[in-house]
Amino acid sequence: MRDLFDRIQEDKGPLGKWAKQAEGYFVFPKLEGNISNRMIFNGKKVVTWSINDYLGLANHPEVLKVDGAAASEHGMAYPMGARMMSGHTVFHEQLEKECAEFVDKEAAYLVNFGYQGMVSAIDALVTKNDVIVYDMDTHACIIDGVRLHAGKRFVYKHNDIESFEKNLKRATKIAEQTGGGILVVSEGVFGMRGEQGRLKEIVELKKKYKFRLLVDDAHGFGTLGEGGRGTGFEQGVQDGIDVYFATFAKSMAGIGAFFAGDADIIQYLQYNMRSQMFAKSLPMAMVKGALKRLDMIRTMPELKDKLWQITNALQSGLRNAGFDLGTTQTCITPVFLKGDIPEAMAMVHDLRENYGIFCSIVVYPVIPKGLIILRLIPTAAHTQEDIDDTIAAFSGIRSKLESGVYKRIGATMI
Repeated sequence: MRDLFDRIQEDKGPLGKWAKQAEGYFVFPKLEGNISNRMIFNGKKVVTWSINDYLGLANHPEVLKVDGAAASEHGMAYPMGARMMSGHTVFHEQLEKECAEFVDKEAAYLVNFGYQGMVSAIDALVTKNDVIVYDMDTHACIIDGVRLHAGKRFVYKHNDIESFEKNLKRATKIAEQTGGGILVVSEGVFGMRGEQGRLKEIVELKKKYKFRLLVDDAHGFGTLGEGGRGTGFEQGVQDGIDVYFATFAKSMAGIGAFFAGDADIIQYLQYNMRSQMFAKSLPMAMVKGALKRLDMIRTMPELKDKLWQITNALQSGLRNAGFDLGTTQTCITPVFLKGDIPEAMAMVHDLRENYGIFCSIVVYPVIPKGLIILRLIPTAAHTQEDIDDTIAAFSGIRSKLESGVYKRIGATMI
């Protein structure tokens, strides 16, 4: 019998094998200073395109005031204990009520973290007799929730309705044999490439097939639809979403998330989601802060308007400069380039150190080999100057990438 940890020494994983070269710079980087369009990285001020603060609320004076007052009044410990035992308050109930009303659902349930909550919700919603059908590009929290499922699951090609229906037919046959049901899972906005999920077409197929739909709208909440109510409103199918999920970690620049749907479904989740039944309640400072943020989204449409002004200027400017942004339909702005991992490392080092631009880099195994994505997240805090500086920088690095400069430099970095 071998030692359990022998494998760890032999196989660091597809990302871990680059830890020596990447840690502290390309992965686990340290951005310093107030959350803003420009922050400090490696001792230098850089334009920051890697912060999910869509509406610029992270350091808004009104938000800081409420956050500070709530922390001062309650500390970070209250309420202690899980919601079921001793961590339930009228403010948690108020936030759930307002979230449900905002997304036009009967009820809502708070969870401490989006990732943890999604994994647990999928686990609670299905039994071994049920079948899950999900988009292959869904977020890791969905993938991990599906992995817990003891029954059948089918994955369909990304945003491919023909593939979706094919797998839905397969799921229907299995469910008829087992006596179970079907859970379909999609994202409202796919966070890597910025595409909206094809919710309208999926909901339309409810006329032919019997299934329930769970939508992760982490990137759509606050950015899409009337008043920022999300992708379901954007596509006019909110009533066809059976379980709606959104996180506070994007547009609301906070911590926490919620599920919303019919009251009986939400009550079922309250009593069966193990991640919440056995976890400490969301601290009061987070709850009161979320109430303030939600109120600002409702009453300050200019925040979303500014976000889209910046988004449109950034995306049109990049496209006019000849960059490939794929098929993004949202604020998420992926710039597709061709190159290997060493080239990507050299390019990003140059981008950060010499051009003063900080954005996320996405490479294999997240995307196919030979591709590089520079992923930009515009916010309401960005400016036209930030956009102009970024497009000029990207034009510079593209020339170096195409001429082979980064291939030569990258070879010395591995």
